[in-house]
Amino acid sequence: MKNKSSFKKGVFAGVIGCLVVIAVVILTGGFVVSRLYDVGFMGIGDVAKASSISKFIDKYYYKDVSDTKKKDGIYKGLMNSMDDPYSKYMTASEYKDELEDNSGQYVGIGVSVSKDNKNRVVVQQVFGGSSAAKAGIVKGDVIVSADGAFASNLSLTQFTKKIRGRSGTDVTIVYTHDGATHTVKLRRAAVESPSVYGKMLDETSGIGYIEITEFNSKTQKEFEKKLSELKNQGMKAVIYDLRTNPGGLVDSVTKILDDLLPKGTTVYMMDKYGHKTTYSSDDKKQEKIPTVVLISGETASAAEIFSGAVRDFKYGTLIGTKTFGKGIVQQEFELNDGSALKMTVETYYTPSGECIHKKGIKPDIELKYKYSGDPAKVTSMDTYDFSQDNQVQKGISVLKGKLEN
Repeated sequence: MKNKSSFKKGVFAGVIGCLVVIAVVILTGGFVVSRLYDVGFMGIGDVAKASSISKFIDKYYYKDVSDTKKKDGIYKGLMNSMDDPYSKYMTASEYKDELEDNSGQYVGIGVSVSKDNKNRVVVQQVFGGSSAAKAGIVKGDVIVSADGAFASNLSLTQFTKKIRGRSGTDVTIVYTHDGATHTVKLRRAAVESPSVYGKMLDETSGIGYIEITEFNSKTQKEFEKKLSELKNQGMKAVIYDLRTNPGGLVDSVTKILDDLLPKGTTVYMMDKYGHKTTYSSDDKKQEKIPTVVLISGETASAAEIFSGAVRDFKYGTLIGTKTFGKGIVQQEFELNDGSALKMTVETYYTPSGECIHKKGIKPDIELKYKYSGDPAKVTSMDTYDFSQDNQVQKGISVLKGKLEN
């Protein structure tokens, strides 16, 4: 439930106006001619300079560059001028991929990936029944290339686009597992990427476990279903695992918090004009069971909204290490040609009024992760040995203590 003040569309008039102007200039053999209706912050000289640079590229650059690519470069440059890694211009194709990511379904080989600090694309999750799972790819494997395009030469977005494609087509993947290099041809298909996994960890004590890997448009329904299943199996206390959750949709996480917490503000946002957006939980639903939340340096954004609300409501115990510290909110603006802007528009605050941006959230119990089992045997969450996870075991210990009191 939220109380949202009206959004002032004029905030972005300058930027969007400029984009429209650049889009309507006439393309002739060079780049642009100066038939302009409104140059906004760009004067005639600026437009002439852009045209001059374009001609230099055409004449001297060692490869041909299309006008479309140069125009996209201008738009991306405008967004890059803010020095904000979370704000960007997306082409129509890139925006389509963005919407697909948030939907919880996409066409691909059945893996979720991230880039590590060595610029490697590492498999974070393999979805059951997918072509990647059938080929034996497991969590922790490193994808080197896709159809000859090397991951090290591309951004994560560019590389995942190489992996994805039309359903029924093939892609050749080169990956490493335990130091050995493998090459496989995989068939792309529609993949459901569930964001919630759960099971009973200790049936005697009634302790359940729910991992939320991201907050997308389907997460709330998946969460409600899993929570209900575990309660029907006798769950009396729960561990929520957000250790590898990078965030997602604000609406998704606040709806889940509304299902769990008593009445009150769960998070609020402020823009640069002082306009406030408040999300609240009501008293229609509330899960009154002992709770632990596992967090780490990879817990970010919407996952930190969840963690901050649990902490401020004193609803549960946070175990792990300090979270990432992303306390800002992005909004997407679709343009007339199907392209879009993704822009940071607000700072968010926990219920107690704390801004956690670039600070993170400290756990109640600090404990570095250690897995004592054999990582090579972990192909999915079903083969993960929770008894060898020190943070999970600490969570079970904390919950048993709460159940006994």
